[in-house]
Amino acid sequence: MPRFRVPEATIERLSIYLRSIRGLNETRILPSQELAELVGTSDAQVRRDLSYFGEFGVPGQGYRVGKLKEEISRILGVDSIWWIALVGVGNLGAALLAYPGFKRQGLRIKAAFDNDLSKIGKIWQGVRIQDVEKIPEVLSSQGIKMGVIATPVSAAQEVTDKLIEGGVKGILNFAPVRILIPEGVKLRNVDLSIELSALSYFLGNTGVSGEAKEILGTRQQTEQTKKDRE
Repeated sequence: MPRFRVPEATIERLSIYLRSIRGLNETRILPSQELAELVGTSDAQVRRDLSYFGEFGVPGQGYRVGKLKEEISRILGVDSIWWIALVGVGNLGAALLAYPGFKRQGLRIKAAFDNDLSKIGKIWQGVRIQDVEKIPEVLSSQGIKMGVIATPVSAAQEVTDKLIEGGVKGILNFAPVRILIPEGVKLRNVDLSIELSALSYFLGNTGVSGEAKEILGTRQQTEQTKKDRE
Protein backbone atom coordinates (compact mmCIF):
# COMPACT_ATOMS: atom_id res chain seq x y z
CA MET A 1 0.00 0.00 0.00
CA PRO A 2 1.26 3.54 -0.70
CA ARG A 3 2.62 5.43 2.26
CA PHE A 4 0.95 8.71 1.24
CA ARG A 5 -2.15 9.81 -0.63
CA VAL A 6 -1.41 9.24 -4.31
CA PRO A 7 -2.36 12.10 -6.70
CA GLU A 8 -4.77 11.18 -9.49
CA ALA A 9 -2.26 12.52 -12.02
CA THR A 10 0.23 9.89 -10.82
CA ILE A 11 -2.29 7.09 -11.39
CA GLU A 12 -2.91 8.40 -14.90
CA ARG A 13 0.81 8.43 -15.63
CA LEU A 14 1.18 4.86 -14.35
CA SER A 15 -1.25 3.78 -17.08
CA ILE A 16 0.89 5.60 -19.64
CA TYR A 17 4.08 4.00 -18.28
CA LEU A 18 2.51 0.56 -18.60
CA ARG A 19 1.32 1.19 -22.14
CA SER A 20 4.74 2.51 -23.15
CA ILE A 21 6.72 -0.53 -21.96
CA ARG A 22 4.38 -3.30 -23.13
CA GLY A 23 6.44 -4.09 -26.22
CA LEU A 24 9.86 -3.99 -24.54
CA ASN A 25 12.02 -6.99 -23.70
CA GLU A 26 11.07 -8.05 -20.18
CA THR A 27 14.67 -8.79 -19.15
CA ARG A 28 15.85 -5.34 -20.15
CA ILE A 29 16.77 -2.78 -17.49
CA LEU A 30 15.20 0.56 -18.35
CA PRO A 31 16.75 3.75 -16.89
CA SER A 32 14.25 6.23 -15.47
CA GLN A 33 15.48 8.85 -17.97
CA GLU A 34 14.63 6.58 -20.90
CA LEU A 35 11.21 5.76 -19.46
CA ALA A 36 10.64 9.50 -18.99
CA GLU A 37 11.49 10.13 -22.64
CA LEU A 38 9.07 7.41 -23.75
CA VAL A 39 6.15 9.11 -22.01
CA GLY A 40 7.21 12.75 -22.33
CA THR A 41 7.96 13.63 -18.71
CA SER A 42 11.06 14.01 -16.52
CA ASP A 43 13.07 11.26 -14.85
CA ALA A 44 12.44 13.00 -11.51
CA GLN A 45 8.70 12.70 -12.15
CA VAL A 46 9.04 9.00 -12.99
CA ARG A 47 10.98 8.31 -9.79
CA ARG A 48 8.52 10.33 -7.72
CA ASP A 49 5.50 8.53 -9.18
CA LEU A 50 6.93 5.07 -8.57
CA SER A 51 8.28 5.92 -5.11
CA TYR A 52 4.71 6.16 -3.77
CA PHE A 53 4.55 2.37 -4.01
CA GLY A 54 7.96 1.39 -2.66
CA GLU A 55 11.28 0.59 -4.24
CA PHE A 56 11.32 -1.99 -7.02
CA GLY A 57 14.06 -0.71 -9.31
CA VAL A 58 17.64 -1.89 -9.74
CA PRO A 59 19.79 0.51 -7.65
CA GLY A 60 21.83 2.83 -9.84
CA GLN A 61 20.52 1.30 -13.07
CA GLY A 62 16.78 1.64 -13.50
CA TYR A 63 13.83 -0.73 -13.69
CA ARG A 64 13.70 -4.28 -15.00
CA VAL A 65 10.91 -4.13 -17.60
CA GLY A 66 9.23 -7.40 -16.63
CA LYS A 67 9.15 -6.47 -12.94
CA LEU A 68 7.95 -2.96 -13.73
CA LYS A 69 5.05 -4.32 -15.83
CA GLU A 70 4.13 -6.70 -13.05
CA GLU A 71 4.23 -4.05 -10.32
CA ILE A 72 2.31 -1.37 -12.26
CA SER A 73 -0.31 -3.93 -13.33
CA ARG A 74 -0.73 -4.93 -9.69
CA ILE A 75 -0.97 -1.32 -8.52
CA LEU A 76 -3.58 -0.45 -11.15
CA GLY A 77 -5.47 -3.68 -10.56
CA VAL A 78 -5.25 -4.73 -14.22
CA ASP A 79 -3.56 -8.02 -13.35
CA SER A 80 -7.06 -9.41 -12.76
CA ILE A 81 -10.34 -9.17 -14.64
CA TRP A 82 -12.76 -6.31 -14.01
CA TRP A 83 -16.27 -6.63 -15.42
CA ILE A 84 -17.95 -3.58 -16.93
CA ALA A 85 -21.55 -2.58 -17.66
CA LEU A 86 -22.00 -0.40 -20.75
CA VAL A 87 -25.12 1.73 -21.03
CA GLY A 88 -25.97 3.13 -24.46
CA VAL A 89 -25.23 1.10 -27.58
CA GLY A 90 -25.31 3.86 -30.17
CA ASN A 91 -22.35 4.64 -32.40
CA LEU A 92 -20.02 5.34 -29.49
CA GLY A 93 -21.25 2.45 -27.37
CA ALA A 94 -20.92 0.00 -30.25
CA ALA A 95 -17.37 1.19 -30.84
CA LEU A 96 -16.54 0.72 -27.15
CA LEU A 97 -17.92 -2.83 -27.28
CA ALA A 98 -15.54 -3.58 -30.14
CA TYR A 99 -12.53 -1.80 -28.62
CA PRO A 100 -9.70 -4.36 -28.11
CA GLY A 101 -7.77 -2.14 -25.69
CA PHE A 102 -10.06 -3.03 -22.78
CA LYS A 103 -8.87 -6.64 -22.80
CA ARG A 104 -5.23 -5.57 -22.64
CA GLN A 105 -6.08 -3.68 -19.45
CA GLY A 106 -7.90 -6.59 -17.83
CA LEU A 107 -11.31 -5.04 -18.53
CA ARG A 108 -14.29 -6.87 -20.02
CA ILE A 109 -17.71 -5.51 -20.97
CA LYS A 110 -19.97 -8.16 -19.49
CA ALA A 111 -23.34 -6.44 -19.81
CA ALA A 112 -24.74 -3.85 -22.22
CA PHE A 113 -27.98 -1.90 -21.94
CA ASP A 114 -30.13 0.33 -24.13
CA ASN A 115 -33.72 1.59 -24.24
CA ASP A 116 -34.10 1.08 -28.01
CA LEU A 117 -36.49 -1.84 -28.55
CA SER A 118 -34.85 -2.59 -31.92
CA LYS A 119 -31.54 -3.27 -30.12
CA ILE A 120 -32.71 -5.06 -26.98
CA GLY A 121 -32.13 -8.80 -27.22
CA LYS A 122 -29.55 -8.56 -29.97
CA ILE A 123 -25.96 -9.68 -29.47
CA TRP A 124 -23.06 -7.36 -30.30
CA GLN A 125 -19.44 -8.50 -29.94
CA GLY A 126 -20.64 -11.47 -27.90
CA VAL A 127 -22.64 -9.34 -25.45
CA ARG A 128 -26.44 -9.42 -25.31
CA ILE A 129 -28.05 -5.98 -25.14
CA GLN A 130 -30.61 -5.70 -22.34
CA ASP A 131 -33.26 -3.20 -21.29
CA VAL A 132 -31.95 -0.34 -19.14
CA GLU A 133 -34.69 -1.09 -16.61
CA LYS A 134 -32.83 -4.30 -15.74
CA ILE A 135 -29.57 -2.53 -14.83
CA PRO A 136 -29.88 -2.78 -11.00
CA GLU A 137 -30.98 -6.41 -11.14
CA VAL A 138 -28.31 -7.59 -13.59
CA LEU A 139 -25.44 -5.72 -11.95
CA SER A 140 -26.36 -6.94 -8.47
CA SER A 141 -26.55 -10.57 -9.60
CA GLN A 142 -23.29 -10.45 -11.57
CA GLY A 143 -21.24 -8.36 -9.15
CA ILE A 144 -20.32 -5.71 -11.72
CA LYS A 145 -18.65 -2.70 -10.06
CA MET A 146 -17.71 -0.57 -13.06
CA GLY A 147 -20.03 1.26 -15.45
CA VAL A 148 -19.60 3.18 -18.70
CA ILE A 149 -22.20 5.73 -19.78
CA ALA A 150 -22.50 6.39 -23.52
CA THR A 151 -26.07 7.71 -23.56
CA PRO A 152 -27.59 11.02 -24.67
CA VAL A 153 -27.37 13.83 -22.12
CA SER A 154 -31.06 13.53 -21.18
CA ALA A 155 -30.62 9.96 -19.92
CA ALA A 156 -27.25 10.24 -18.19
CA GLN A 157 -28.40 11.02 -14.62
CA GLU A 158 -31.17 8.40 -14.63
CA VAL A 159 -28.71 5.80 -15.91
CA THR A 160 -26.19 6.84 -13.27
CA ASP A 161 -28.77 6.30 -10.53
CA LYS A 162 -29.55 2.82 -11.86
CA LEU A 163 -25.87 1.89 -12.02
CA ILE A 164 -25.36 3.00 -8.43
CA GLU A 165 -28.48 1.14 -7.34
CA GLY A 166 -26.93 -1.96 -8.90
CA GLY A 167 -23.77 -1.58 -6.83
CA VAL A 168 -21.40 0.17 -9.23
CA LYS A 169 -18.52 1.99 -7.51
CA GLY A 170 -16.75 3.48 -10.52
CA ILE A 171 -18.28 5.27 -13.54
CA LEU A 172 -16.74 6.46 -16.81
CA ASN A 173 -19.09 9.06 -18.29
CA PHE A 174 -18.99 10.00 -21.98
CA ALA A 175 -22.20 12.06 -21.85
CA PRO A 176 -21.29 15.78 -21.99
CA VAL A 177 -23.20 16.70 -18.85
CA ARG A 178 -22.54 17.03 -15.13
CA ILE A 179 -23.99 14.11 -13.22
CA LEU A 180 -24.43 13.77 -9.47
CA ILE A 181 -23.03 10.83 -7.53
CA PRO A 182 -23.03 9.92 -3.85
CA GLU A 183 -19.92 9.73 -1.70
CA GLY A 184 -18.03 6.50 -2.22
CA VAL A 185 -18.55 6.37 -5.98
CA LYS A 186 -15.71 7.42 -8.29
CA LEU A 187 -16.61 9.35 -11.45
CA ARG A 188 -14.42 10.07 -14.48
CA ASN A 189 -15.77 12.30 -17.26
CA VAL A 190 -14.63 12.09 -20.88
CA ASP A 191 -16.02 15.04 -22.84
CA LEU A 192 -14.85 14.61 -26.42
CA SER A 193 -16.29 17.96 -27.50
CA ILE A 194 -14.14 19.83 -24.97
CA GLU A 195 -10.98 18.00 -26.04
CA LEU A 196 -11.69 18.64 -29.72
CA SER A 197 -12.49 22.30 -29.05
CA ALA A 198 -9.10 22.69 -27.38
CA LEU A 199 -7.43 21.12 -30.41
CA SER A 200 -9.34 23.34 -32.82
CA TYR A 201 -8.17 26.40 -30.89
CA PHE A 202 -4.51 25.51 -31.24
CA LEU A 203 -4.90 24.48 -34.88
CA GLY A 204 -6.79 27.64 -35.76
CA ASN A 205 -4.74 30.07 -33.69
CA THR A 206 -1.88 30.80 -36.06
CA GLY A 207 -0.52 33.36 -33.61
CA VAL A 208 0.62 30.58 -31.30
CA SER A 209 4.10 29.61 -32.46
CA GLY A 210 5.77 26.28 -31.83
CA GLU A 211 8.01 27.94 -29.25
CA ALA A 212 5.02 29.45 -27.46
CA LYS A 213 3.27 26.08 -27.38
CA GLU A 214 6.40 24.51 -25.92
CA ILE A 215 6.47 27.17 -23.20
CA LEU A 216 2.77 26.57 -22.55
CA GLY A 217 3.39 22.83 -22.24
CA THR A 218 6.24 23.43 -19.79
CA ARG A 219 4.05 25.75 -17.73
CA GLN A 220 1.26 23.17 -17.62
CA GLN A 221 3.73 20.51 -16.49
CA THR A 222 5.00 22.82 -13.75
CA GLU A 223 1.46 23.54 -12.58
CA GLN A 224 0.66 19.83 -12.54
CA THR A 225 3.78 19.11 -10.51
CA LYS A 226 2.67 21.69 -7.95
CA LYS A 227 -0.74 20.02 -7.73
CA ASP A 228 0.92 16.62 -7.25
CA ARG A 229 2.86 17.93 -4.28
CA GLU A 230 -0.24 19.28 -2.57
